[in-house]
Amino acid sequence: MAAVRRWSEGMASDNVKGLVLALSSSLFIGASFIVKKKGLKKAGASGIRAGSGGYSYLLEPLWWVGMITMVVGEIANFAAYAFAPAILVTPLGALSIIISAALAHIILREKLHTFGILGCVLCVVGSTAIVLHAPPERQIESVTEVWDLATEPGFLFYALLVLTAVFILIFHFVPQYGQSHIMVYIGVCSLVGSISVMSVKAVGIALKLTFSGMNQLVYPQTWAFTLVVVTCVVTQMNYLNKALDTFNTAVVSPIYYVMFTTLTILASVIMFKDWDRQNPTQIITEMCGFVTILSGTFLLHKTKDMVDGTSLTSMSMRQLKHEEEDGFDESIPFKRQDSLRIP
Repeated sequence: MAAVRRWSEGMASDNVKGLVLALSSSLFIGASFIVKKKGLKKAGASGIRAGSGGYSYLLEPLWWVGMITMVVGEIANFAAYAFAPAILVTPLGALSIIISAALAHIILREKLHTFGILGCVLCVVGSTAIVLHAPPERQIESVTEVWDLATEPGFLFYALLVLTAVFILIFHFVPQYGQSHIMVYIGVCSLVGSISVMSVKAVGIALKLTFSGMNQLVYPQTWAFTLVVVTCVVTQMNYLNKALDTFNTAVVSPIYYVMFTTLTILASVIMFKDWDRQNPTQIITEMCGFVTILSGTFLLHKTKDMVDGTSLTSMSMRQLKHEEEDGFDESIPFKRQDSLRIP
């Protein structure tokens, strides 16, 4: 306990608050993936699947339970960004992958290989390295300061690139390749997500300052950031639902995490200049921690259909049998994802 006390004293108090909120968020979000998946399967058995453009899941109570669980997790995540830098909060999403993979193994019968367990351990190790070397939160006194950061040429150029890529994916690639290439749906979610996190952080800072006595709701910038958050979140949820309904949960979660985290860290470094407050050793250690997390998610992906002492073919047959018993046939998207590889 003394060691933990000394460690927490070494971190900025806001970083500690952000860390606790981020850990809570990972727990709820990791569980929500599984509950929503169950809801999507039930809805798809009696209506048009989300992956085919249907919205029957909106009438499924189980999907709403998962959605509420995700909202609770996102609220905790939202609050975490108000206290700690994105480079600390976002990588901790790896813990939601571990929770999701474990629950998928138990509830959805999506088997977890021994190397998948090793991947989970690597995610924890990498997250710990990032937590221990995260930069202190930038001191901001007004939401107008965040607006000034968001309208600097560097971040405006990044935002323009993101919007261009999203429009190309939605209007060109989604109609042709959305059902067969997981990177299309996940690409939209991740690109939009990097912008939404920056806006979430801005709104979170505005609310934190407002609750401390400095009203930020009178500034139009606060409402502009709020509008961006709402637009981005709705877009993310739509394409994340399509990805979850079309592909294996154990694949969607890690790939989404890798892309989303990479782009969010990039956006944060550009907008909030997180690395300006760190020395080279801290930056390198953080990057090593992030690469360790990526290695863990890669292992989870590569071993998604493997079971100790069992061939891939027999595993696929058992998976198909289980899904037929559930009254929901996902054999086509399951086969499609077998040929996918993380670049």
